[in-house]
Amino acid sequence: MRLSQLFALCGTSHALSDDPDILAVTADSRGVKPGTLFFALRGAKQNGSAFIAQALSQGAAAVIVDHDAAETSGRVPVIVRPDAKHLLACMAFALAGPQPSCIAAITGTNGKSSTADFLRQLWILQGNRAASLGTLGLVSDTKIPAPPSLTTPDPVSLAQTLAALAGNGVDHVALEASSHGLEQHRLDGITLTAAGFSNLTRDHLDYHLTLDAYRTAKLRLFDKVLPAGGIAAVNADMDSETFAALQAIAARRNLKLRSVGCNGTALRLIEARPTPSGQILRLALHGEELPEISLSLPGRFQADNVMLAAAMCWTNDVSDARQVVELLPRLTGVHGRCERAVELPNGAAAYVDYAHTPDALDCVLSSLRPHTTGRLVVVFGAGGDRDRGKRPLMGEVAARMADLAIVTDDNPRTENPMTIRSEIRAACPNAVEIADRRNAIAAGLEALQPGDILIVAGKGHEQGQIVGTDILPFDDRLVLRELAGAA
Repeated sequence: MRLSQLFALCGTSHALSDDPDILAVTADSRGVKPGTLFFALRGAKQNGSAFIAQALSQGAAAVIVDHDAAETSGRVPVIVRPDAKHLLACMAFALAGPQPSCIAAITGTNGKSSTADFLRQLWILQGNRAASLGTLGLVSDTKIPAPPSLTTPDPVSLAQTLAALAGNGVDHVALEASSHGLEQHRLDGITLTAAGFSNLTRDHLDYHLTLDAYRTAKLRLFDKVLPAGGIAAVNADMDSETFAALQAIAARRNLKLRSVGCNGTALRLIEARPTPSGQILRLALHGEELPEISLSLPGRFQADNVMLAAAMCWTNDVSDARQVVELLPRLTGVHGRCERAVELPNGAAAYVDYAHTPDALDCVLSSLRPHTTGRLVVVFGAGGDRDRGKRPLMGEVAARMADLAIVTDDNPRTENPMTIRSEIRAACPNAVEIADRRNAIAAGLEALQPGDILIVAGKGHEQGQIVGTDILPFDDRLVLRELAGAA
């Protein structure tokens, strides 16, 4: 496809002295081959313009930079475009080929993975071929190469994955939209039918620096990426500032706003009653109370996730909304999300959850409290090389919500693990500190008495622990099961 055609497909143009045929696009100079359009972008750690010479030596047909670059040989066009990240995504999708006909994206601090998986399950229950893509990887019955393990993959990988799914008959896809991915324009070029927003609490301030900047990145999904007139499903119980911003965007862009939660108008939660294995929900759909439904999912926050998934799923408020809600009892739990890993002979149980923010830890502890007749025990830590301000906040949550808190290592990365633990314990002085995660989990299990619940938080589905720059094999669920079997 000619470069001029790619510009036109992106809704723009550029004066070109030469109009080369473009076979592929990339922002990684190592992937440049003859006929490739190379995007030399500024990143947090590297400046893509330093790799222009390498890209040209490998046969790049043209180069687009997001800033003025050094002079090149002049053999190929070198184009300066401030919107280069947007163009990379749009051109990647234009070259990749047709996408699935129904794509929905979910953003929010917590709940993205669960909501995306619940949406995938609902579509399958409706008879569609569906997949989900995000922190849990690519979940699909179609055997295609998985994209890089990021919550939101780079635009080239994402475009190729979606085209491969469509080519294999998968017509419904649920995507997680991270704040990094949205700010870096990775989803530009996708034609969405729906978008969801679960909540906004403190996270990723090491990258965004302020909560306002973090919010702005998330809101971009509704303000820029979701087409006008699309479905916007949001949790009405989130912070008032974010919810008000979503309402304003929806009104300005004529989005079909569907709010859920205790304050929701599309799908309102009247009551959630915990049961030993899940919960009973009383819901109102557009003001009409429905018969009670039973969820085999423990944790109050799971009700929010399934309601958000349902609001993103139905096409018509009148004809199929109720049928979608009636499918909720058939949903199954999501890997590493409030997942019961072990049940001991004395009736105590151990759960694994991905909670790695103060709000997520608060949610999982408060949600499991009604399911225990005994004590609540938590084993947790915090990630290194990430927002340090979260650490005392997580310690405060554990001190307030748990009967016994054990502070251990999460993914310390290149930080001193002792420093991370001490910053947590500053707000949780009565916690037990056990550096080795396996030993900490063992101590949590040994402490369980009849009716107690143990939550091992922070890593969820992860199968490795990042220490320094190495990833060491570690799976909280497997460790729990091994220790319980040996006990």
